[in-house]
Amino acid sequence: MVRVDKELCSRCGLCAKVCPHKLFEVRAKEVLVTADGCMACGHCRAVCPVSAVQVTDVADVLSFQTFSERTESMAPGDFETDRLVQLMRSRRSCRNYRQDVVDIEILEDLVRIGTTAPSGTNSQSWQYTILPRRKDVKSLGELTAGYYRELNSQARNPVYRLLAKIFAGDALGKYYREYYDSVQEALRQWDEEQVDRLFHGAAAAILVTGETTASCPAEDALLATQNILLAAHAMGLGSCLIGFVVEAVRRSQKMKKALGLGGTTRLYSVIALGYPAITYQHVAGRRRVQPRILHLA
Repeated sequence: MVRVDKELCSRCGLCAKVCPHKLFEVRAKEVLVTADGCMACGHCRAVCPVSAVQVTDVADVLSFQTFSERTESMAPGDFETDRLVQLMRSRRSCRNYRQDVVDIEILEDLVRIGTTAPSGTNSQSWQYTILPRRKDVKSLGELTAGYYRELNSQARNPVYRLLAKIFAGDALGKYYREYYDSVQEALRQWDEEQVDRLFHGAAAAILVTGETTASCPAEDALLATQNILLAAHAMGLGSCLIGFVVEAVRRSQKMKKALGLGGTTRLYSVIALGYPAITYQHVAGRRRVQPRILHLA
């Protein structure tokens, strides 16, 4: 996957220095790729001062549709830390949306931004499903409601709870005690009043999936998700992670089939998106944390 242009190469050796798998060998007259195992991380190309290294099968430009991309690499320290932290703290989980449609170009650009996240062994095994219309989001909401109707029916049955306690570690009983009442009320509002307590009226959604065969698919998917959340805020959108849908899809074959998920593909996050109906005046507060300092040597 890696090619070195002999005419351009200055034999500085930087490509060999940064390659995680030590694929390069610097010789007197040329630099050679002498081993297999390239994971297409692109470090060699990014560090080359004369653009002699090329990595095939990867895109250098991501072809964003709603803004112009800057491809010059920013060195560590070249971005204002206070602005980055301000963006992170300003993003909140949005539960109040306007009815405005989110353009498909924006949703597609958010997916491209998701792909800029790091991944274990650079596997980039994530996949993305866009639900571009409010009626698509509502359809997923109805599928989710159907799953929880069945779950609540089981949970309110003491015989099922007893069997679950014996054979499944009281999972159903815990759900009944902690979630049954609130889920039942949300289902009532959905069925009787058309109140969306799940997606909160979001106009669109992005589903992030990953391949369980990857080295750390959950971490990969959630890192990509964080990129999308922050970018959505920068683009003027509100966002919210919908964990109830993730849990339902993990347990419902019907939902997996409807979403086209199967085999080794697993859903890791569902991101509700839309234009926020409320503007916050202050950044989000956080609990104070005291890090543990550990000296191992």
